[in-house]
Amino acid sequence: MGFMTRPNTSSSIWSRSNRPAGFATLACCLLVPPAVSAQTQGVKQNVPVATVDGQTIYEADLLPSIQGQLMPLRKQEYDIKKKALDDVIQQKLLDAAAKKKGITTDQLLAQEVESKVSEPSDAEVEGFYLATKSTRPLSEVQPQIKQAIKQAKIQQARDQYMKSLRHDSNVMVELSAPRVNVAYDPARVRGNLNAPVMIVEFSDYQCPYCHQAEPTVEAILAKYGDKVSLSYRDYPLRAIHDHAEIAAEASRCALEQGKFWDYHDQLFKATNLDKETLIGYAKDAKLDDKQFESCLTSEKYKAQIDKDLDEGRKAGVTGTPAFFINGIELSGAQGQDNFIRTIDDELSRKPQAAALKSAEKSKSATISISRAPMN
Repeated sequence: MGFMTRPNTSSSIWSRSNRPAGFATLACCLLVPPAVSAQTQGVKQNVPVATVDGQTIYEADLLPSIQGQLMPLRKQEYDIKKKALDDVIQQKLLDAAAKKKGITTDQLLAQEVESKVSEPSDAEVEGFYLATKSTRPLSEVQPQIKQAIKQAKIQQARDQYMKSLRHDSNVMVELSAPRVNVAYDPARVRGNLNAPVMIVEFSDYQCPYCHQAEPTVEAILAKYGDKVSLSYRDYPLRAIHDHAEIAAEASRCALEQGKFWDYHDQLFKATNLDKETLIGYAKDAKLDDKQFESCLTSEKYKAQIDKDLDEGRKAGVTGTPAFFINGIELSGAQGQDNFIRTIDDELSRKPQAAALKSAEKSKSATISISRAPMN
């Protein structure tokens, strides 16, 4: 089977109560260390870096030994730039809004944000106190709790105000996350093959976090319709999941009979993936069970599963599930919001470019931030 490449706050109490949010990106099954990545943003493929006896060594030749180390650095660089960019955009929006009212930005925020935030109620304070499971008396920590809740409310109100300012302004962002050109298998694509956004998923049928991610993926596909498609690729963690390999084989045997996605969905609902159970699932799916069993016994698709594994490693996959949204990586069982942010950004890029060109021609007032090089 051939594969194609698609272009592509101040209180310690408050901090403790929010700590679990930081663990979302760890929700994946891990196995291998970072490996190489094929054709990644930031690598100057044709730049010579040395010659040996007249033979030129190019920067691209360094990829096999350094790409796994470079991608985390590029992601870190992007995150730093994105935070700085958001701060600059926010300040420009605040400055513009304050200028219209003839006041300072501090006065604007006091007027539009702080004045609209209510004081924490006794019920809110008590609820927060109980949630922290503090051993100190409520009367002792009440001032800190009130301050923490008030600051959280102010921050939430400020975020909402900034969203409204941004919505009413012409803000076009061209800074892009680092990408990898990841191949997809056209025989295992759910949705519109020509959708503007392609999600390539490397997954393991025995991985609990992959099972956890499935409802999110299904919700995303339902939300976006023909704008988003999904390509499934095998990444069985053989060293820790004893039935992952045979389950991957079974899904491909189902593909032979045109029932890949039906069987795929069944595997992600299953708790048992031994051979006899897999054959039973085939019968339930109305597959030719003799053909299916013969296929499963032959291990005829092992080489193709190895190909998926190899290309996943080259793309920097270190655990499952791993998603690439038009080449932008999301690792682990992420929530819908993370998918939505990335997808919406991808869908907006062409309209943004057209709007920027129009704005330049008309010389209209626009906040425009250009992408810094990611080299």
